[in-house]
Amino acid sequence: MKRPKYKQIIEYIKEKIGNGEWPIGSKIPSQRTLAREFNVNRSTVITALEELAADGLIEGRMGKGTVVVSNTWTLLANRSSPDWGKYVDAGFQQPSRKTVQEINQSESNPDLIQLSKGELSKDMFPLSVMKEMMGKVAHNLEAFGYEEPKGYLPLREALSRYLRTLGIQASPASILIVSGALQALQLISMGLLQSGSTVFLDRPSYLYSLHVFQSAGMKLSGLPMDEAGLLPQTIGTVPRGRAILYTNPCFQNPTGVLMSQKRREEVLRLSEKEQLPIIEDDIYRELWIDQAPPPPIKSIDQNGHVLYIGSFSKTLSPGLRIGWIVGPEPVIERLSDIKMQTDYGSSSLSQRVAAEWLTTGHYQKHLENVRDQLKKRRDFVLEVLAEHLKGLASWNVPKGGFFIWLNILPPLSMKSLYAKALAEGILLNSGSIYAQENGNFIRLSYAFASSGDLKKGIYQLSLIIKTLATESGKK
Repeated sequence: MKRPKYKQIIEYIKEKIGNGEWPIGSKIPSQRTLAREFNVNRSTVITALEELAADGLIEGRMGKGTVVVSNTWTLLANRSSPDWGKYVDAGFQQPSRKTVQEINQSESNPDLIQLSKGELSKDMFPLSVMKEMMGKVAHNLEAFGYEEPKGYLPLREALSRYLRTLGIQASPASILIVSGALQALQLISMGLLQSGSTVFLDRPSYLYSLHVFQSAGMKLSGLPMDEAGLLPQTIGTVPRGRAILYTNPCFQNPTGVLMSQKRREEVLRLSEKEQLPIIEDDIYRELWIDQAPPPPIKSIDQNGHVLYIGSFSKTLSPGLRIGWIVGPEPVIERLSDIKMQTDYGSSSLSQRVAAEWLTTGHYQKHLENVRDQLKKRRDFVLEVLAEHLKGLASWNVPKGGFFIWLNILPPLSMKSLYAKALAEGILLNSGSIYAQENGNFIRLSYAFASSGDLKKGIYQLSLIIKTLATESGKK
């Protein structure tokens, strides 16, 4: 006979506590999360939690949720566990915001309509070519171990040739292979900046949803943007000190803004004047739709002023975990040393596969297909938005990238919008996680979900907005 669902939940939690995965002081998943995992309503979860609380294993605490307060009785009599909560709280890396953590976890839930995910649809994954590239690597494979500190030389040589097509002159010695753009930022925070430094950046910005620089004791200082990108005149108004400027000039995350050529020149000129180094995060560059974007800021940098970051995660596959930093050789030497201390190099196998993509010409062919698909998706979503959200929201028309920046027009609670959408199976990214304080914004991705899910999700979103707007008007 099948056990009742609430009993399954009880046994699951007891097992987690009993084997030490959830030691004393651990916060257990929320009622909503458990209900979703076990496919039950919240009343079933509450019944299970009440029984566990009666047994003295868990306890609800104000402001902390439900936490483990005791081991199972057989373990309780024989051993005690350290208070891991104190160790967790003492770690220098700041946790992601709760909303960001929930989004990260929910992005792996196949039952949700993913209107937030910054990733290419599996339909665009070049499976057959990837198998071919991996087959070539496997056929020519010899014994391999750790790579040299800067990464697999044939990959850096291939990247050097590729970067020349973007106007960037970079020898293999000035390129460091990293495990994605995020690691590049982590290495910079560890190796080039001291505690108390300031990171100037576009506002809103994806960087606000991370705690890479804040955990290293640095503060973020947002600079305003317009339709042409970061406003350069604001650079001269910021207080000086040890600082760096982070910008995402191509199809900026989350707004989708494309920085103009003139603006890029102004940003570099004023940054050089203020002796403010630049981190140019250009991971969306190749995802242009209407026409190729202006050359990178790095391409007009003649003084080693710009650190340039690229990646295959958005254009090819995040699973490869391959990105790169381009910069002055002394900087690359410093960052490569820190990378060796951190992980002793990115995957040798992934680096070989990445090199194969670049050297065979398949990468450029793949990009052409991706751009074609993104154009169809963007145009489709714009039609759906016009059909269902006209009068409820305003939006930009992105020239590339993954995102449309939606401004919800009725005054309503974005927390309520996010929660109600999630309860109805739709995952959104609210503008608040990117430090967008004015207005009610949503970052909507047209890159991942199917056309059916995009249409259904946007339609349901329109109904939710209408409902919340009506409720708000009655208050």
